Amino acid sequence: MKKALFLLLPMFIHAESLKDILEFAYQNNSILESKKYIKNAKESEVASKQNAYYPKIDIGASYKNISDASLFQIEDTYALYGKFEVDIYDGGVKSALHEKAKNELLSTTHDELFTKETLSLEITKGFYTILSLEARMKAKLDAKASLAKQLERVEQFYQARLATQDSVERLQAAYDKEIYEIESLNFEMISAKKYLELQVGKSIDALELSNFKDVNSLEYEQSDSIKSLSYQEIAIKRGAEAQDAIYYPSIKLEDIYTKYEYGTTTPNNPLEIDKQNVAMISLNMTIYDNSVASKAKEALVLNAKAINEQIKYRTNEQKTEQKIALQRVKSQKLKIKSAKSSLVASSSAFVTIEEKYRARIVDNVTYLDALSAKTEAMATYESSLYELQIAYAIYYFYSGKKLEEFIE
Repeated sequence: MKKALFLLLPMFIHAESLKDILEFAYQNNSILESKKYIKNAKESEVASKQNAYYPKIDIGASYKNISDASLFQIEDTYALYGKFEVDIYDGGVKSALHEKAKNELLSTTHDELFTKETLSLEITKGFYTILSLEARMKAKLDAKASLAKQLERVEQFYQARLATQDSVERLQAAYDKEIYEIESLNFEMISAKKYLELQVGKSIDALELSNFKDVNSLEYEQSDSIKSLSYQEIAIKRGAEAQDAIYYPSIKLEDIYTKYEYGTTTPNNPLEIDKQNVAMISLNMTIYDNSVASKAKEALVLNAKAINEQIKYRTNEQKTEQKIALQRVKSQKLKIKSAKSSLVASSSAFVTIEEKYRARIVDNVTYLDALSAKTEAMATYESSLYELQIAYAIYYFYSGKKLEEFIE
């Protein structure tokens, strides 16, 4: 009964594909969530700059008390007022700041997308690293099982005085070495899995093999990181324009309506009024500020130039990385072909040597060498398959593509 339950256990373990893991991470990764909040904040800032074009209306109240008032003064005055204010012309400051905020929002949006793409690549690397470690673990467990059988067989020969103690000790040492390497691999697997779970935002039971589409070449597309810098450069230039607009005239229209109430009055004060409306249009222009605004503009222009140089470098860097990534894919395919040939040869050789070892035609040194070669060839071949998938992911990343769109 227990054996039957053990065999059914894998049916209840949910293996997750790379696409499933990425989709979950997009919704639950804390770094991505923080980027979303930053973008939302920029959206609110854009709305604020947009609303700055509309008139401003204030209301207020005041109370004035004059102690030792003269015969022509009122001790207590109460006022309730409403104020309407609108900028008829501000030299283009609001427009420049609004454009600055919009470009900052676009920069933040592309920064969020690049963070998402970088996370996708890191998760993909972790995903296939774990699968590669599992393949190496399987090869090591197979080698351990083979050594266990041979160790048991040689120990029986030793007890029957048909084998030397040296033969037993050599196999025992090889067996213990496999146990040590298995434990080391197990630690690597646990570490890689925990880090992947941190990136994804949940526990992962098992991984389902996923493959990327094959590729020969893709057209270069500017990464979201560079797009983010481009909009950041434009935003800084718009900020410089806002500084420049300070030197242009600004025209403002104001209208204030006030309702008054008074405390004790006397016949000697005939000047009291109960309501008043004041309309005013004003023009203001900065003639001299000791170059404060112009120097601020100069600093912003220099910052924009610095970002432009970063854009140039990042563009060349991405194109270079794309070429290297494509070569990595081609190289990895050749490695797979070589690793497969090595696995076929070492597996065939091990079968022959194992039979000869059982027949005591070859010694245990030859057997252990053949087993080690087969184990390493198996692990190398499996790992090379997963390294090809990582190579694909790196190539898609530096081609400016979304990884999830190329998963089969």
